[in-house]
Amino acid sequence: MCSPSATLTVWASSWLAGCSAPDDVLAALHAWAPKHTIAAGDPLTGGRTDLPWSAHGNLPGSGVMALLKVIRETMAQPGAQLRLVLPVPGDIRGVPAGTAFAADAIEAGEGMLIGVPGTEGTGLIPRWAEDDTLQWTVYSAPIPSAPGPDMSLGEAEYAMREAVRDAADALMKLHTTSLGAPDSDPRELIEAELADYSRHDYPESISLRARRILDTADHVAAILTVAQREPASAPTSASAIGAQESLLRPLWDAIRAARLVAVHASARGSR
Repeated sequence: MCSPSATLTVWASSWLAGCSAPDDVLAALHAWAPKHTIAAGDPLTGGRTDLPWSAHGNLPGSGVMALLKVIRETMAQPGAQLRLVLPVPGDIRGVPAGTAFAADAIEAGEGMLIGVPGTEGTGLIPRWAEDDTLQWTVYSAPIPSAPGPDMSLGEAEYAMREAVRDAADALMKLHTTSLGAPDSDPRELIEAELADYSRHDYPESISLRARRILDTADHVAAILTVAQREPASAPTSASAIGAQESLLRPLWDAIRAARLVAVHASARGSR
């Protein structure tokens, strides 16, 4: 599912709907890291949530069960929603602009918002505190009334089918000099990336179409990761860097949009 925030959004939605147990949520999170902690991002949020205040992991946080408690209590409000955000510079759809949550979510490239649209709610952002510890920081954040238009699941599925072809074409363009090298076979590297993604499972409550979209998004992401990482694709000039960016950025944007659609559809379907 590409990120801890996506995993938490999907599994927490399933748990709140009674389709999964708390232990299922914890098991899904442990696929990312064996240890999870949670702490408030500022003193006021700490007082509201009764969590220790930890400035970017400088203090120990509470255990992972406190994470589920924060989600359950916030989602007890009528009309509350779980929203995944995957912001990048230039595309901060669904993120409350001008907030500490927004700045840190852009830096992390992910986060989750919980609450009633149009009111003050809760934000969560994961960060690696240590190699084996994922620190979840809690923010007080307004929930945007309109997170931005989502594609339909059908549109997202079609976009991902097209992206597979376009990503393969991009890989060929960037690796024309090394495709025959026995020690750098892109197909093997892509399979290794996909094996890592496959550690992250989905709840049974997720629809088959949403699962296909997420699986295809992972496939495209694996291709693009290999395309960017291998020496044959390393740009050697400013113009080459610009050309690679122009080639790959639209595909990364398509992946992000499709994942948001699939995760939000799954979250709505579980409620």
